[in-house]
Amino acid sequence: MALPEEVITTTMTNLAPLLGTTPEEAHITASTNYFKVVCFHSVVVFVPMFVASAWVLSRWDFSPLKVLLLFGITGSMAETSINPTSLIGGFWVFVYGLMVYLPACTVPVDWPATPPRWWHYPLAVILPLIAAIPVVPVVVLLRQWLGLELFPGT
Repeated sequence: MALPEEVITTTMTNLAPLLGTTPEEAHITASTNYFKVVCFHSVVVFVPMFVASAWVLSRWDFSPLKVLLLFGITGSMAETSINPTSLIGGFWVFVYGLMVYLPACTVPVDWPATPPRWWHYPLAVILPLIAAIPVVPVVVLLRQWLGLELFPGT
């Protein structure tokens, strides 16, 4: 679901001139180039986050709506580490949460997962962030090594 999400955001960024501004001023993604965004910015960082979330969901029985909210909070925290104003309006809860909502709806009802306890909720938020930490410096260094330019500040 991250790949179609990046198609939408990259397309919206590229459509900025139709709305009277430049892609650099109105960007909602790191580049106007889809492949740069997917391979050298966001989606490669999402992969360990998705793996960690899948592990959590394989153990504890969170409803799809709870999965949307928990991963949405995770995404909001990730975005806030880049720009503190990302918390305004709860926008990122839906961007990130909707990437995992439909897959969460496909989990069978008789899945052998246990009901979550109170401490599983913060774990479900924090564990994906921890999983992404080792990937971020690798992606940044690879981008620098290849000389790839993104929008300023991304």
